[in-house]
Amino acid sequence: MLTALARTATRRPLTVMLLWGLFLLLGFGLGTGVFARLSDNVPEVPGTESESAARYLEEMDPAGSSITGVVAGTPVADAGLRAEVERAVADVREVAGVAAVPDPYATPGMIAEDGHALIVPVTLEGGLDDDAEERTLDAAAERIREIDAPDVHVSGGPLLGLQMGERAQQDVKNAELISLPVVLALLLVVFGGLRSALLPLVVAVSGIAGAFLALFLFSEVTDISVYAIQVTTMLGLGLAVDYALLMLVRFREERRTTEDVVEAVHRTVAAAGRTVLFSGLTVAVSLTGLLVFPSVFLRSMGLAVAAVVVIDMLAALTLLPALLVRFGGRIPPAKTPRNGEEEGRFFARVARFAARRKVAVLAVTVPVLLVLALPVPGMSIAVGDARQLPADSEARQLQDTVAAHFPPGTGVSPVVVVARPGTDDATADRIRALGPGATTRELPDGGAVIEIRPPGEADGAEATALVERVREVRGDAPVEVTGTAARLVDFREMLAERAPWAALTVLAGIVVLLFAFTGSVLLPLRTVVTTLLSLAAALGVVVWVFQDGHLAGLLGAEGLGALSLTAPPLIVAIAFGLAMDYELFILARMREARLRSGDDQEAVVTGLSRSGRVVTCAALLLAVVFAAFMTGGFSPILQIGLGLTLAVLIDATVVRMLLVPATMALLGRHAWWAPRPLRRAHERFGVREEQPELPREKVPSGV
Repeated sequence: MLTALARTATRRPLTVMLLWGLFLLLGFGLGTGVFARLSDNVPEVPGTESESAARYLEEMDPAGSSITGVVAGTPVADAGLRAEVERAVADVREVAGVAAVPDPYATPGMIAEDGHALIVPVTLEGGLDDDAEERTLDAAAERIREIDAPDVHVSGGPLLGLQMGERAQQDVKNAELISLPVVLALLLVVFGGLRSALLPLVVAVSGIAGAFLALFLFSEVTDISVYAIQVTTMLGLGLAVDYALLMLVRFREERRTTEDVVEAVHRTVAAAGRTVLFSGLTVAVSLTGLLVFPSVFLRSMGLAVAAVVVIDMLAALTLLPALLVRFGGRIPPAKTPRNGEEEGRFFARVARFAARRKVAVLAVTVPVLLVLALPVPGMSIAVGDARQLPADSEARQLQDTVAAHFPPGTGVSPVVVVARPGTDDATADRIRALGPGATTRELPDGGAVIEIRPPGEADGAEATALVERVREVRGDAPVEVTGTAARLVDFREMLAERAPWAALTVLAGIVVLLFAFTGSVLLPLRTVVTTLLSLAAALGVVVWVFQDGHLAGLLGAEGLGALSLTAPPLIVAIAFGLAMDYELFILARMREARLRSGDDQEAVVTGLSRSGRVVTCAALLLAVVFAAFMTGGFSPILQIGLGLTLAVLIDATVVRMLLVPATMALLGRHAWWAPRPLRRAHERFGVREEQPELPREKVPSGV
């Protein structure tokens, strides 16, 4: 396959570039339409009780979703303001699709005790399609915002999801504006020339276009989360730069031994292209664990991110070789080491030190990583609310205003109990007794909805405990529980049930791929153990910062008592794949050196000396990309960004520079061991590094 790709890129480079150009236009044209399709229904899990109850209510409940307006900053008893509010309430009631707007001056609890704020709740009709609901939301929210008061904010319900989507789009633009110039500057330092530095960015931009297009296509068949844009864009940008960097470094090395650009491209694709191919496959396999979960969010994220990884891989294996054929002749070869000077001598010294002091290195690094991982067992997840958004967002300002003027619990989403027809009165009474102030409304089919507002947060410990208590009290009655807290309970149960299967799926796939790459059964096991150490350390720091609140203010966030339920599974899946990325970079060079020299110990040193610079630069560039996405202030993305940044840096330094040579030295020649039947299978079916004999071709004009 790599031979065919090399031939295609060298024979028809202009055709390859034209096709990628059309793909680029399609991605940034059609693909950006995904921004209008983003969903914030992250905790929904098909087949669960909470989802079943929610679907039932969509069909039977005449009342639909709701939004909330808050007017504050001036005495609400002012005659002029009251007239403004009453006119606005009357106008909103006339908006098509609005079911009810209570008069805040005549409804208990709608006016703050301090007299400086009031709430305007708006309930929409049930059964509205997406377009009708959006028109209703826009019209109602805009009319409320026209109220002449110092502070007027509208959010909540489906409007909160739209506001999160808008924030996601703005954050992506800002992150790209920040990261691309910084990445270009670093690439200039690495390569010392503008042409070499620009090529990875061309591949990266293609990866971003691919991210948008993949998400748009997936949005045709499933919901796409508001987090998907940022996660897939950051990963697509980072991996594209990584793969292009690896290919370019190898191309410049090949140029030292040949002046023929086409031949250098062939050799690059045959050697470094193999690493890129396996790297892309391992990252994609790491994300297949998300497909084990029935959650639409996790499955769509797994598919979308895996698609982006494949697009980056294809761009590095087709577009970049075509660009090198056209412009590679102007890229200078890598500098030849001076007489007696060892290539990559810093990394060679580090490798020799770790190999000589293998026991001491393991005795120091492993406990340090375990200490960083200590907060992980206490990790908690939550759906979250507007506090996840930055302080300048309208949704956050609304929540802060309500918290400042109204009693705790005001505006908190209730635990919703659906009592279907056939529920006896005694069961309904026992459920209502679980919470003071429980309200009941009848449904057209004879069922009823009981709403109980929990103390604390909508997804806090009290709310989830209330859900569990209702499910205990109902007995065999046809009663279901839904709402934010119920969905969180069901999501946690889903994670606990499916996580072992997801882990088994990923580990099995990784072990098979690493065996196909190395021919060893011990190296995949060693790789998994060291990777899990770095991953646990990074996740521990995320828990310490965002859940416990330590140093969170430095990132413009705050300790929320729990991580966003989106963060842990995505950090684990993506970081595990990225760790495999760097492992393959190093193992490829080690195996090449071992096949040439037959010296196991020296192969470790040679492999690290030749790959250390690439791995370090790639990690630094990827960390810059992740860090740029942490500038938006959206807490779930901050959590994911910090977790991935730390995972990449820890893995590329402590693990790959110290633990890898130390463990390789400890294993010695046994590191490459495999049982005889498996060894024969690898010799027969494994992919080789040998350079294919490709026909020499004329270098196109312009080289």
